[in-house]
Amino acid sequence: MKRFLVIQTAFIGDVILATSVVEKLHQHFPDAQIDFLLRKGNEGLLLNHPSIKNVFVWDKKHNKIKNLFSIVKQIRAVKYDYAINLHRFASSGIIVSFSGAKNKIGFDKNPLSFLFTKKIKHEIAYNKHEVERNQQLIEHITDKYFSKPKLYPSAQNVEAVKLYKNSSYVCIAPTSVWFTKQFSKEKWIELCNQLPENLIVYLLGAPSDSEACEYIKSNSINSKIKIINLAGKLNFLESAALMRDATMNYVNDSAPMHIASAMNAHTTSIFCSTIPSFGFGPLADNAKIVETKIKLNCRPCGLHGHKACPLGDFKCSNSIEISDVLALK
Repeated sequence: MKRFLVIQTAFIGDVILATSVVEKLHQHFPDAQIDFLLRKGNEGLLLNHPSIKNVFVWDKKHNKIKNLFSIVKQIRAVKYDYAINLHRFASSGIIVSFSGAKNKIGFDKNPLSFLFTKKIKHEIAYNKHEVERNQQLIEHITDKYFSKPKLYPSAQNVEAVKLYKNSSYVCIAPTSVWFTKQFSKEKWIELCNQLPENLIVYLLGAPSDSEACEYIKSNSINSKIKIINLAGKLNFLESAALMRDATMNYVNDSAPMHIASAMNAHTTSIFCSTIPSFGFGPLADNAKIVETKIKLNCRPCGLHGHKACPLGDFKCSNSIEISDVLALK
């Protein structure tokens, strides 16, 4: 039996996209042991995953170095055939290099890639999705066909959100870690004010997003819809179960977009400072992308966005028409 370790210790969206590698490995090696290493806080994404046996959790915020060597020790004990590193930074390079795996695979951008047995060129090539880039790491042992990411809410997760599904609803995930990647609060309010009557609107996010969601709810003047702030009240997989059956999920270029992709849920993705051709766009069958129609010399202003608009006007968000957001594909 082959043993695989998939490593992605970056953020929520990166872990979700990495599940496509798990899907492909399981497809080609159905009897293999597939384990996953991620950062503490993201482990809830992989609960119930039928193809993952063990999840290693690295606490990067407390005793980072001590915990790093503890993880390496645990990994070495398994004696993996393949350690597949999707993360491009030195810390994960250390883990792979000292994993004891027979085959150590990762991207050439990793500072320790010279210690890998196989390294693959990573480049932000336009119109190539990050999932495709990740799957390049295992093409030589699987195939070149595209495999989508997937999450697996449990029956308990589905039951936990059942009470929210009694009528037609949409989900809005209005925030992002990066300010310039999120549609402005004023624009979200404008969207809520133009949504059709008799809809329920669920605002989703982490506990830290609750204040922003409450602001949007409080300032909407559309009395024909009902807005409910669920930020901080659902875990990852409960949110996924709710998004799966929504009439529409309105999201930024952020983790909730990738959750919608992993559930193949209806998605409207709003891109502000970043652009879809970076390769992080939605993957659901029924997904559309909305972005400004104005040619802005400042856009994109970076791969990941900024804490504030460098020019101060945030035109990449404010120039998007709500009619485009509401328009069907």
